[in-house]
Amino acid sequence: MTTGIPPISPKLQKGSIIVVNQATGIRTEIPFQYNPETLTHRLTAQTTTGDFDRAEAFRIKGPPEETFSLEIEIDATDLLEAADDNTQQMGIHPWLAVLELLAFPPSQRISTNDRLARQGVLEIVPPEVPLTLFSWGTNRVVPVRLNSFSITEEEFDPHLNPTRAKVSLDLTALNYNDLGLKTRGGKAYMTYQKHKESMAKKLPKKSGG
Repeated sequence: MTTGIPPISPKLQKGSIIVVNQATGIRTEIPFQYNPETLTHRLTAQTTTGDFDRAEAFRIKGPPEETFSLEIEIDATDLLEAADDNTQQMGIHPWLAVLELLAFPPSQRISTNDRLARQGVLEIVPPEVPLTLFSWGTNRVVPVRLNSFSITEEEFDPHLNPTRAKVSLDLTALNYNDLGLKTRGGKAYMTYQKHKESMAKKLPKKSGG
């Protein structure tokens, strides 16, 4: 018996880039307004090196080298219709700035390192960017490094603030060897891998030679 009530559609989960301040734990999330239609995911196995040995044929040294490539859209239309103050004044500049700063050393750290250098300190630790997570559904939240990205700004307000842009992202996964198993990022990667192992067990198994 039909009631005329339309079926309830599941809520669409949006992909996002999450930036985590490792000192404070404060998170800044950039949700994708429209999930991209395609995602290129490339894995390169870390096999053993040297002369071929049958005993080593199935061994791997560690997690694969893993990259993600995708194109996202950032659009101010909804926020402008909601009369959001920041968007009215700056367009999507704040969204783009969060992404762009992933490629910049923090200005405060630059000043600190300059002062240490002038004081004669010989070993100065290079600055770090925040922990960055690529979230593509609950089963795929992985620490990444932003290798490169390009921004195509498509529309502007009267003050030349961008209001719509396409951003092409090239990301490399950071695993527990890169970050340390007990770090926040290392634990996130292990959770990501365990989700893969859990999903792989869902397929029926067949015995055979």
